[in-house]
Amino acid sequence: MNVQNDPGSWAVQKFGVGQPVPRTEDPKLVRGQGNYSDDLSLPGQAYAAIVRSSHAHGVLKGIDTAAALAMPGVLAVYTGADLQAAGYGGLKCVPPMKNRDGTPMKKPPRPALAVDKVRFVGDPVACVIAQTAIQAKEAAEAVTLDIEPLPAVTRASEAVKPGAPLLFDDVPNNVALDYHYGDTEKVNAAFAKAAHVTKLELLVVNAMEPRAAIAAYDPDSERFTFHVGCQGVFGLRGQLAEILNIPPARLRVLTGNVGGSFGMKAQAYPEYVCLLHGARLLGRPIKWTDERSSSFLSDSHGRDHEKVAELALDTDGRFLAIRLTGTGNMGAYLGAVAPLPATLNAVKNMVSVYRTPLIEVSTQCVFTNTSMVTAYRGAGRPEGNYFMERLIDNAAREMSIDRLELRRRNQLKPKEIPYAAASDQTYDSGDFPAVFKHALELADWKGFSKRKRDSKKRGKLRGIAVGSYLEVTAPPNREMGGIRFEADGTVTFITGTLDYGQGHATPFAQVLASRLGIPFDRIRLLQGDSDELITGGGTGGSRSAAASSMAMVEAVAKVVELGKQVASHLLEAAVADIEFAAGRFTIAGTDRSIGVLELAEKLRAGPKLPEGTPASLDVKLASEPVPSAFPNGCHVAEVEVDPDTGVIEVVKYSSANDFGTVINPMLVEGQMHGGLVQGIGQALMENTVYDADGQPITGSFMDYAMPRASDVPSFVTEHHPVPAKTNPLGVKGCGEAGCAGALVSVMNAIVDALSEYGVRHIDMPATPERVWQAIRHAQAVPAS
Repeated sequence: MNVQNDPGSWAVQKFGVGQPVPRTEDPKLVRGQGNYSDDLSLPGQAYAAIVRSSHAHGVLKGIDTAAALAMPGVLAVYTGADLQAAGYGGLKCVPPMKNRDGTPMKKPPRPALAVDKVRFVGDPVACVIAQTAIQAKEAAEAVTLDIEPLPAVTRASEAVKPGAPLLFDDVPNNVALDYHYGDTEKVNAAFAKAAHVTKLELLVVNAMEPRAAIAAYDPDSERFTFHVGCQGVFGLRGQLAEILNIPPARLRVLTGNVGGSFGMKAQAYPEYVCLLHGARLLGRPIKWTDERSSSFLSDSHGRDHEKVAELALDTDGRFLAIRLTGTGNMGAYLGAVAPLPATLNAVKNMVSVYRTPLIEVSTQCVFTNTSMVTAYRGAGRPEGNYFMERLIDNAAREMSIDRLELRRRNQLKPKEIPYAAASDQTYDSGDFPAVFKHALELADWKGFSKRKRDSKKRGKLRGIAVGSYLEVTAPPNREMGGIRFEADGTVTFITGTLDYGQGHATPFAQVLASRLGIPFDRIRLLQGDSDELITGGGTGGSRSAAASSMAMVEAVAKVVELGKQVASHLLEAAVADIEFAAGRFTIAGTDRSIGVLELAEKLRAGPKLPEGTPASLDVKLASEPVPSAFPNGCHVAEVEVDPDTGVIEVVKYSSANDFGTVINPMLVEGQMHGGLVQGIGQALMENTVYDADGQPITGSFMDYAMPRASDVPSFVTEHHPVPAKTNPLGVKGCGEAGCAGALVSVMNAIVDALSEYGVRHIDMPATPERVWQAIRHAQAVPAS
């Protein structure tokens, strides 16, 4: 067929799966026409401000609101007692996890506003509502808190020690969960017979848009409407409805554009409960927008682990077992999924692409007097891969085996897949040796020696390292697939994932255009209205493409089924004789046909059809759950280190990645770049610091370093796709892969650069001060 003479085929080729189609929302966003939560205002709205604790730990003996209530414009001041009297529940941790002895983990309820104690600097204590934002803020400063200070603890490893301050009376040693996975006896036996054991002690969010929300209440329908940036309106509606003790149908959650989240905006927060409460009592909308200074305190943090990682190997360097022991900091309260990164996600991801017969993970999830710590881009996946890759480099050095060769010996081969890993995951696809080879060729590994000599001439140390990874995407869940044919000739795809910067509209339209033959420019996406959803898993864990595409494929099949029934009557043929291809229903063996959009238009006109014939092609369904996928890759980083100052520069970065079927390579590359910069930022500079009293030292961008464009090199990223066998499109997910590869490849490269001084490990972040101190310490201590 001549494509030039077939506009439909040309459109599929230009806008179909695999094409680098630009994001459809970008023109609007770059012109400043996005619709973010703070952009919205409702008639008659009032404004909220939150009163927060300035103590990290203390008994809340009293709250004096009289002065605030007397100030101009103040409408109300709510405390924890008010919310308790209203019958609201607490914010909850969802996973039903158990301790190693089988007992349930400790889940102390978190009230939206503190009632007995404050447990971190920034703990919400009261909510002030006033006519203007300034009046609310000034009145909040007039609220007086009577707090009896208590000793604080900010390190999980310190919080479990005898005599440490207790955050909750019914949580001994501050341990919320004593998690264990694996067969201890078998793992111990593997380590006992190992020819070599390598061991390392390892110490392991700032969204562009701060959190903001508006709550409204309709007394006639007794229904709330809540506008907020989040990661999934269906799930957030469920969380908030449970806290408010109302049926979910009485709450509508609406989300427009979202300026980043990375896990932080996935859950309900205390401020949301206050806004909804105030909207109902005051009978007017209530708006709140966080400020950056308070978001450093109130938003969830990520990646606070202290671990001892061990790898057992035989005489040939074959892996026998891996063991991980340590703590995960939960902060002062449990986030919605807070225990997962340090426990189950470490189990799933630590084995990575290697043949590892045994695994054991023992983690204590611990309360401390810090901000809540929960999921952050990757949610334990980057950390799991980090542990393995650091151990491999260390073992290679100790056993005098080339680090690349050690990896090759233990990589799973394609013929071994499907592979039942010790993590209880079954890998369905992948060619790990080929991806590894691809990355090394991209990086010009063989030419590194010359580049190292060139750096030395300029007084710089140069290091190179690989970081292989395999991520297990989020667990299976049902997802909504809705297809609605609009009166204006457009088609709306409705699904319960949510775009908070990923660019879902374009790839979803590419898939729908390919599957249903609808012109790309007629396809719209609806995700941010809970009233439109029958289910929805939200976006997180690199699962959106797999989950929503599965729902779309099932919805398309239903549309075709309905369309054949209608077309059979309009074309006067048996249903069995109707075929569907390229957007048209055709009588087999003839040229008689009707397009799907034309068919939908005819149905809107209300033609006389036999009883039982579908009256519409619109579809709403919940798909079958999609199993986790296994995106993987190999990243190669090169760094230069100034030995006189400790300053590090990432000078070269290459990666080969297997994301299965790539729907839109342009968007995938964008996701990779973002993840790489976040990973490099964590490796080199990002660090939340508290003093001995629990006061945050890094409370603003003056103190908390964020990576800039000048801190990273140009990235070379290429694809080595091996389609997944667990979903119709063969996609695997890419949103978190950049972090997983960057963390360890950069840190291994730094250690490689410093190895000539005998440095074998350095903790993140590898700041100039830490690097300089490591060099000076190595120079002062004779090599062993």
